[in-house]
Amino acid sequence: MSNPTSTTLDEEVREKVQDRKAYVGVIERLSKASVDKHWEAYADIPWEDPDFHLDKNDPRWILPPIDSFGATQWYREQPEHIQAQIGLWRVATTMKIGLQFENLLKRGLLSYAYKLPNGSPEFRYVLHETTEECHHAMMFQEFVNRTEMPIKGMPRSLDLIAQVAPHIPRISTELFFVFVLGGEDPIDYFQRQTIKSDHPLHPLQEKIMRIHIAEEARHISFARHYLKHRVPRIDPVRRKVLGIVSPLILGLMARIMLAPPGAMVRYFGIPKDVIREAYRDESWGTELKNCVAKVRDLAAEIGMMDPVSKQVWRAVGLWDEPATRRGRKAARS
Repeated sequence: MSNPTSTTLDEEVREKVQDRKAYVGVIERLSKASVDKHWEAYADIPWEDPDFHLDKNDPRWILPPIDSFGATQWYREQPEHIQAQIGLWRVATTMKIGLQFENLLKRGLLSYAYKLPNGSPEFRYVLHETTEECHHAMMFQEFVNRTEMPIKGMPRSLDLIAQVAPHIPRISTELFFVFVLGGEDPIDYFQRQTIKSDHPLHPLQEKIMRIHIAEEARHISFARHYLKHRVPRIDPVRRKVLGIVSPLILGLMARIMLAPPGAMVRYFGIPKDVIREAYRDESWGTELKNCVAKVRDLAAEIGMMDPVSKQVWRAVGLWDEPATRRGRKAARS
């Protein structure tokens, strides 16, 4: 298989879908890309390679300074092996929550595909995506298993609420694909930031991240194009409701994916004021806004943004001017 970073398909994310023909063309290219370049959890990751051995005290697990918690004085003052264990716990928890989210996603995708008519191009792509998500879940769980840490994933109360997600397509497929982006975009953002940083990464982590980034680019592209194609055509009242509900979902999903797990806080005895320092400061707020920036810009582009929905975006701490408006302001200044 080729280098995973060569398949990001960012150009697909930017493409316009003015009509059904253009939309179908994007789906067909995404399906072809899934055939041409894909990865399997137990064929393309050399789990038994000595270089990929997972040691919880390996200093490469130490959190980079771009991580809000990793930048705290308390964390930096811990012994190196404790820093490494906390960093590994964070990585493993992200993977565990990721595979739980993808479990919900796969069930929702199959529910969506169940109702598609014969000849639908979406059917083939959705099954490609479901297959890829199965491999992601396998590689995430294998990683978690090898840490030998008591990684829990989602809090129990949230897990119970999340079980409604696979049924969302029966109510609104548009809302379901907003949920998809709410789970995928924040992780994609931080994985890309981590890869771009100069911080040394464990080769197993880097391999998994590069595979995930490459294939998630297709999944994100499909969700975006589905919304671009569908939302401008739905009833204005439904579109208004979607615009109000979307930032609520995104605010919840971003924090689930990125906030420190309670089990880790308790296990390492992390003081509450350290958590407040890391996750209530201005830089953390900026990162939250940045990790959903593409979805926020998409909402503005397809008519999901109005004065009421803007107030909801602000209330959940995710508001920023859409890219097009920021560009116009910059051009005038």
